[in-house]
Amino acid sequence: MILFTISGFIVAILVNVLFPQKADVTFKIYTLNILNLRIAFDINSAYIVVLVALILIYAISGIRSSFQKDKRKLYAKNAAFRFALGIALAIWDIGGTKLQIFAQPFFPGPAQIIEAYLAEGSYIVQNTLYSIRLYLAGFSCGVLLGVGTGILIGWFPKVYYWVFPILKITGVVPAVAWMPFALTLFPTSFSAAVFLIVICAWFQIAFLTAQGIQSTPKQSYEAATVLGGGQINQILHVAIPHAMPDIFTGIGSANAMAFTTLVMSEMLGQPGGLGYYINQSKVWSAYYKVLAAIVIMAVLFSFINFLIGLIRKRVLRWQQGVIKV
Repeated sequence: MILFTISGFIVAILVNVLFPQKADVTFKIYTLNILNLRIAFDINSAYIVVLVALILIYAISGIRSSFQKDKRKLYAKNAAFRFALGIALAIWDIGGTKLQIFAQPFFPGPAQIIEAYLAEGSYIVQNTLYSIRLYLAGFSCGVLLGVGTGILIGWFPKVYYWVFPILKITGVVPAVAWMPFALTLFPTSFSAAVFLIVICAWFQIAFLTAQGIQSTPKQSYEAATVLGGGQINQILHVAIPHAMPDIFTGIGSANAMAFTTLVMSEMLGQPGGLGYYINQSKVWSAYYKVLAAIVIMAVLFSFINFLIGLIRKRVLRWQQGVIKV
């Protein structure tokens, strides 16, 4: 399986080396200072370095997974996708760089995209950190507010009566629609964007948390009462644990919407961030920079989903062997 996994990237390297360069593409040379060593290489060589790095990563990962049955099965399951990814890179290299049969400059080859990291690496990192800071501030507040509101709505009938209609009305309104009001009410564009992300995450999480609280079987409360548990204990030890699957479903759904709201808010008025970087690059028709930012977004969003999955797996470890995954 290791050979099958990395063979697609090997094909991508062979295509890059052996396929003749027909299109007139300038391979700029950049110099990097690594451990006080100045290394100069062009963008095509940098692309090959990335492919070699992927081969090494997946080869080492395959060797490590061979010692554990579960990880070995997961590695084998993903082998076909990784092979296809390598083939897709090879096709992209031919269409975007070697022959440039794809519409230019909208679909540059992978080597040109890597040029964005070489030319503006520090600036891209700066904007990425801004996006992470904005996302963490907004989404963490949204999760806390959403879970808290959901518990109150699901447990107290009076809160449900007064708050749930507001939740239904405001929840269907796209968060970006509140942008003019947010920019007026909040002192900075950063706090306005945080507000939009909070609103975006709040609806999904609060709605599903309330649903999970309300669907708790009455027998569980009766058992807790017999054991001497009061209202607070019933909420903390019966209702919330029962609602945890719904809470994490809400967090997962809200994460995707919050990330979309993050990028859109950055495009509409932030002084930094990946959305701002995309907007700035689009003005100059530097679409290779746009795609470079999109790649970072995809990696960042996948990593956030991975972290949420780890937390979910840890909190809901009682489900292992009980439900179909």
